[in-house]
Amino acid sequence: MMKRTLYILLSAILALSSCYRFDPTEARYTDGPIWPDYMDVTVPVGIAPLNFCYTAAEGPVPVTTFTYGDRSIAIKGREVVWKDRQWKNMLEAAKGGDIIVRSSVLPEEWRIHVSEDEIDYGINYRLLAPGYEVYSKMGIYERELSSYKERALIENTQFDGCVNCHAYNRGNPDNYSLHIRGSHGATLINLEGELEAYNTKTDSTLGFCVYPYWHPDGEYIAYSSNNTRQGFHVLADKLIEVFDLDSDLQVYDVENNTLISSQSIKQKNVWETFPAFSADGKTLYFCAATPKSIPSETEQIKYNLCKVDFDAATGTIGSKVDTLIFAEKMGKSVSFPKPSYDGRFLVYTLSDYGNFSIWHHEADLWILDLMTGESRPLDKANSPDTESYHGWSSNSRWLMFSSRRDDGLYTRLYFSHIDEDGQESKPFMLPQKHPLHYYSYQNRSYNVPEFVTGPVELDRVEAEKKINSTERVQFGFRMSE
Repeated sequence: MMKRTLYILLSAILALSSCYRFDPTEARYTDGPIWPDYMDVTVPVGIAPLNFCYTAAEGPVPVTTFTYGDRSIAIKGREVVWKDRQWKNMLEAAKGGDIIVRSSVLPEEWRIHVSEDEIDYGINYRLLAPGYEVYSKMGIYERELSSYKERALIENTQFDGCVNCHAYNRGNPDNYSLHIRGSHGATLINLEGELEAYNTKTDSTLGFCVYPYWHPDGEYIAYSSNNTRQGFHVLADKLIEVFDLDSDLQVYDVENNTLISSQSIKQKNVWETFPAFSADGKTLYFCAATPKSIPSETEQIKYNLCKVDFDAATGTIGSKVDTLIFAEKMGKSVSFPKPSYDGRFLVYTLSDYGNFSIWHHEADLWILDLMTGESRPLDKANSPDTESYHGWSSNSRWLMFSSRRDDGLYTRLYFSHIDEDGQESKPFMLPQKHPLHYYSYQNRSYNVPEFVTGPVELDRVEAEKKINSTERVQFGFRMSE
């Protein structure tokens, strides 16, 4: 009883000491009259209500009117909270058109464009303390995009360690790879309802398999193995640096339970990381850098965007590596290449150096047209602060990404519509029922967001047993010809 009481008291003290209150009037780059900024955004029909608050604390109580055709909804208050049915009916009616928004306290109206392009069922993400220095409480969570429903898939309170590196095959909730770090390290792979725990480290690889990306046919998963370290800055605007001392790539053959690698993606004088298969599965994209001394030359580490052929029929990796984005020549570095599933575009993060761009305030999203080879920044989606990890919806029309634009500290999730020509819309923040209250007391950051086309069936009890067990299926290894 005494131990439990002490635990509760310590938990309360820690909770109070880590209390964080977000004030939109003091936000670094959010200075508009409403927060979240939902003015002139493009949204899908199946999105939860875009509730918001006015940033002015004084003056007349606002009346906000939303109009489409002969439909009109007026909401009075400094916080605008929709009734779910009214919001859904308004979006359905306005599909392909614009909802006109007028406020009694603002001089100009704005619009919410309702796209005809659907969005997926939901998203999965990791929630963890923003510093990443310690494990603390973290987990993988699922959010239904048409509502505010969130549920935990797995949390590290079920075992001793860290849960990370989760990925799905084009959002398919039945096929996923999930890595566990720590004393119970394992990679959980679910194949059509069959969950197994694997030891992915072999005598021929650097370490465990991380940063997974599924081949479109589901028979292969690309991984990297990274010897990763953390460093801590003393400057206020640069708190943490994560870097690799070495890294290689390999492709997991699901049917034969074997990792495949080749000299082209396992070079001693190159660090390879962040693999991603093309939409047709014939190309493996990845980031590659020339090794530098750590920590003296950390800021000289520049990753380029590269590619190599892959033959799924034979499980063969090509011998010739081509460079698509020579970021080093620009004095920049590429991370997180993510091709669209229609094969047309590839979005990547560009920062000053290294590959852990999530803590680089200068990091921006760029888009590469795979047909023309042209590359440009996603100016409408970017902000003066960090834009980093990102992913595509299954129909390649919505891009989700993490951003620190609100306070420079916590990553939050934003969505931007990408049309058939690669043009992005102004992004909107993941909706919450009471956003100011929610984000004021949410003291964890969103991390590695991924779209899912349906609810993920993950048996928490079964997963916990497999993680805490010592039994692991061992990966094999072979070099590609």
